[in-house]
Amino acid sequence: MTGNRRHRRRRRARPQQAAEPSPPPAPASLSSREVAVAARPSKKICDASGSISSSSSGSHAWESLLDSLLHQIISLISSFHDFLAFRGTCHSWHAAASSFPSVYTFSFPPLHLKPDVSQESYNSDRKSQLVDPAKKSLSHRCSAPGITPHPMRYLGCSYGYLIFSDRRHCHLVDVYTGTKVKPPKFQSESNTLIYLGILTAPLDSPNSRLILFSRISMLQWQVGTNSWTEHPQVGELIHQIVLFKGQMFAMDFVQRLHTIHISPELSMQEVAVMWEQSMLVGLHSKPWLVVCGDMLLLVDLSVSMDQLFGFPGTFQVFRLDFSVEPAKWVKMDKLDNWALFLTNDRRNPTFSCMNPERWGGKSNYIYVPTKSEDFDEPWTAIEVGQPVPSSTHRMSFSSAATAHCSPLNSLWVLPSLVYGVDQ
Repeated sequence: MTGNRRHRRRRRARPQQAAEPSPPPAPASLSSREVAVAARPSKKICDASGSISSSSSGSHAWESLLDSLLHQIISLISSFHDFLAFRGTCHSWHAAASSFPSVYTFSFPPLHLKPDVSQESYNSDRKSQLVDPAKKSLSHRCSAPGITPHPMRYLGCSYGYLIFSDRRHCHLVDVYTGTKVKPPKFQSESNTLIYLGILTAPLDSPNSRLILFSRISMLQWQVGTNSWTEHPQVGELIHQIVLFKGQMFAMDFVQRLHTIHISPELSMQEVAVMWEQSMLVGLHSKPWLVVCGDMLLLVDLSVSMDQLFGFPGTFQVFRLDFSVEPAKWVKMDKLDNWALFLTNDRRNPTFSCMNPERWGGKSNYIYVPTKSEDFDEPWTAIEVGQPVPSSTHRMSFSSAATAHCSPLNSLWVLPSLVYGVDQ
């Protein structure tokens, strides 16, 4: 018996064959430490060059996958937290995430940003909360702008940065890390009339520009330079701006469509568009522009005359058909396998997501933040073509005409680290 036990003990002492390693799982919680982890490769997985470190053994073929394959993997990730885990795996995967091209679309939803509005002073140092619809139990606290000598005015959100201005400066705040960027001081008095701002590309892109719109001019700052350029603006105020297939499309307050050109100088040109008859009947809220794959959509909240004393309206969706001259808005009965994300404030970005069932969402639905604490979630989903409940309409779509004057409220956002420099 003693000999048999020794024999079994010797067999257990034999080294096991190393199992093929797999990428690390998604983090269980979100904290500020993750930003640092995601920004540098893990020494336990690979070294700074992306090769296997001496502490690893065995064949790690998944570490040397081609960028084209890694980009396809990224396009299948179903949550921001999983994207963070992918990005933090090793140097080569981090680099692939940073160079994720615009031909791919993310299949995970944007994050919901709920700012802290408990304090009366708008320029106080406050905390906001980011919630991932795909992993609702995980949230992240981020910093709002710090104290400045002058009151801060909210101008919009672009490529993961909140844009504010005071009397002298513009301020950019990363919604995820809280990092603040201060462009050069304004050179003219027109800054007192600024109401809208947008980045033309991710902030770390070589040719990124920040464009601000005032009632009398457009101001442009090329990131990295020390001055602003100013160009006169003629016409109606701009209602919303989206970037679609390398062009900036803007809609003004009388719902005319324009393209904004950077070169040879900053300018704006109206686009001839035909409206479908159903878009002209009944009462309408100000529409939203949404980029959805290879389509430019217009989302309209319409109220027919027989609904005035019942449900306030329904969402209708139109796509811009560029194949005809002039271009024409064509009604879509359904969004098929897409979901849209929008807010009452048109200064905020809009988003689309394909196959939302992969993260627990619903196709053909539009997700909007709510203003009530009575709901289990800080947002609600409304099916296209179905009546919008009166309570949702009052909480989410009130005062659309004055939204450009309002302070920062709940919005959808993708953090800046999601956008690669090739976007």
